[in-house]
Amino acid sequence: MALTLNSAAELLARHHLLREVIHDGSWTRGASGIDGADAPFASVTYDTRTVAEGSLLVCKGRFRPEFLDGCDDKGLAAYVAETDLSEHSHAPGLIVDDARKALSLLAAEFYGRPQDELTVIGITGTKGKTTTAYFTQAVLNAHSGGRCALFSSVDNCLDGHTYFESDLTTPESLDAFRMMREAVSNGMRYLVMEVSSQAYKVHRVYGLTFDVGAFLNISPDHISPIEHPTLEDYLYCKRRITANSRTLVLNARAAHADLIREDAAAAGVPVRDFALLDAAPAGAGDASEGPSAVAWPADVSHDSYLMRLDGRDLGRYRLHLVGDFNYENALAAVTIAHAAGVGADEIETLHAMEPTRVSGRMERYRDEASDTDVIVDYAHNYTSVKALLDFVDARYGARRPHITLVAGSAGNKAYDRRREIVEAAQDRIARFVFTAEDTDTEPYADICRDMLSFVTNPSVATATILDRVEAITDALADARSHAERTDVVLIIGKGHERWIKDLNRHVPYEGDDHVVERLLNA
Repeated sequence: MALTLNSAAELLARHHLLREVIHDGSWTRGASGIDGADAPFASVTYDTRTVAEGSLLVCKGRFRPEFLDGCDDKGLAAYVAETDLSEHSHAPGLIVDDARKALSLLAAEFYGRPQDELTVIGITGTKGKTTTAYFTQAVLNAHSGGRCALFSSVDNCLDGHTYFESDLTTPESLDAFRMMREAVSNGMRYLVMEVSSQAYKVHRVYGLTFDVGAFLNISPDHISPIEHPTLEDYLYCKRRITANSRTLVLNARAAHADLIREDAAAAGVPVRDFALLDAAPAGAGDASEGPSAVAWPADVSHDSYLMRLDGRDLGRYRLHLVGDFNYENALAAVTIAHAAGVGADEIETLHAMEPTRVSGRMERYRDEASDTDVIVDYAHNYTSVKALLDFVDARYGARRPHITLVAGSAGNKAYDRRREIVEAAQDRIARFVFTAEDTDTEPYADICRDMLSFVTNPSVATATILDRVEAITDALADARSHAERTDVVLIIGKGHERWIKDLNRHVPYEGDDHVVERLLNA
């Protein structure tokens, strides 16, 4: 059904968002008396630069009234705003309590509610969202013959096999529903998407119910004046996936898991949980007791894991992506896929994620000539840096490696990360190289200076090299100049990304992975 001024007003009223409709100096509770109220909108946009004949414009965020000037001449059909903007446009105005919520509802309707034609899976957590999303897509692609779409912080995929770089962890609602419609048109049956805390904070997924929602973990992150003011607010936003899911998959070992179970009980949402164990569980496995899915190391090397789902043994898993935390992500993916309809007896399908790679996540490179291993990873907070160093200790600890960490931190936000990255690493590495990561307006030098100020261990060496390519070059040159020792160089925070954010612009960047490949092959 086409979206019209009349149906838009009725939709917003039904969700208790509409305050009034303003047109030609008249204020009404609906739009039925306005000429053209049943004419379909040609487009929906939140950018005045794209307004064209028949457009519905949603004035959200930092919208300034003067942005509307001239839109009538472009053919603006109506606008949605949180205040009367009739001094700047003669088009009808739908005045609402929250323009972002309105945008999500209107976008879904404009694109014909594509979510109703997909099994939609939402994954949230502080770490592991991207890897779990890729693993889940691999399983569901194997189950459905390649008909699973993906929205992730790395790439989006709308046809099951073609990937293009994404801009946001969770797309803006208008973009998300547009891409969902394209995915449906491409024959997709499933959609796996990462759901960030900001997606709930700014209502990018407002009104969207996930067929399967997944809560992986929670630890302090994204705490800043422009993100979440407190850990409580951060957790609350992530918890909102529970009441907006038909089934919840929960990491039984996650912090605050009991609170999330309470959320699920209050909302009447069934929970399927999973747990990564330190050793094999006792007994043959009873599907009626304990977590729905468990995994444990196959041997002391931790290079492979055994898994059990609903009491059925799934056999040995050996992932391309190394690290215990990635086996936890794989276990989450198995549980999610099962909740989405993959049978526990589809053993081969449930192993489909084993060869999966995720750009910029635990990418390892070897320089045999200097006994140097390089790991490029997206780690960017205490939890992910600790997990990375735990892996290094387990894999290389017996060789007592010289560990160099090349790291920066985000500017203008998440200020605690600067201290946390240092605290997670300083007693476990030999050298820091502080460098540029991403920033809006805060100078890279100030960020690195902050990080340096948190170094309290006198035994760890430090260097600040603002140019990121030069910083990586220095770390590798130092490692390669000491052929007598084992070196591990960790390069974190950017991964595969082909840009660095500077002064609110995405400046082209080679990518940590490409820099390492080029330098090692030189």
